[in-house]
Amino acid sequence: MVMQFEKVKLAAINSILICNIAIPFASHYYMTYCLGITVKEGLIAIADTRITAGNEMYSNKKISIHEINKHSLFIMTAGLRSVRDKAVTYFNHKIDNEESAYDYMFQAATAFGQMLKQVAQEDRESLEKEGYNFNLHAIVGGQMPNDSEHKLFLIFPEGNWIEINDGLKYQIIGNSNYGKPLLNRNLSFDTPLKDALKMGFLSFDATQVSTNDVDYPIDVVVYEKGSFKAKEIRLYKEDMQKISDDWNLALRNSLETIEEYWMKSLLTLPKNDR
Repeated sequence: MVMQFEKVKLAAINSILICNIAIPFASHYYMTYCLGITVKEGLIAIADTRITAGNEMYSNKKISIHEINKHSLFIMTAGLRSVRDKAVTYFNHKIDNEESAYDYMFQAATAFGQMLKQVAQEDRESLEKEGYNFNLHAIVGGQMPNDSEHKLFLIFPEGNWIEINDGLKYQIIGNSNYGKPLLNRNLSFDTPLKDALKMGFLSFDATQVSTNDVDYPIDVVVYEKGSFKAKEIRLYKEDMQKISDDWNLALRNSLETIEEYWMKSLLTLPKNDR
């Protein structure tokens, strides 16, 4: 009975709730931030570039864009870098050497999941013997020729996936503790793409100022519905410092607009506030 309780407790410690989905994590997985958003007008992907390996930190891309017969999709990953690089390489080889294109995004998501399962068959046992968790999660988004609209998927280490639709609206893999409240309060499927992009950055900003494990530069991808072309930009701290400062000021100023009647029994307020 005690042993069973310890197993349950360990499972709780080694998982985090990401949106509505409990995802196991290890420390090296938690030290990242990847956000995928879907709204009526398109898709947004934001990924930090900080990589943590033991006591060392360096920068590397966590998002890649892949062209398939004049249609583009993006892949963001969080987890072991070696697993990510191998799975993406296998996926690129697959799409470069297959004559038939993917007509639907779910086919592309399934194909990447298959590559992830192949890497698991090859490397999971040896990695776990060395104390590493085979824990790669991915967010895949885009639009293929027969898709009536853009699609966003969360892919699990086992290769299976779920679609992030207008019910979920967004998905964060990695450190989701600080960036979710703003999105939960304000993001809807009808949010304009430009406003969703603003919220996405502010979600990253809240995470970046709250933890040392997530940092600039960030890679941002925007896909506009029906364009079949993803656009990418890299932003550095100096590019976004004014936006971050303006947001901090707006938050401080908003305190002045909050009514204080509920505080009267707790604080000595100025006479004009009584």
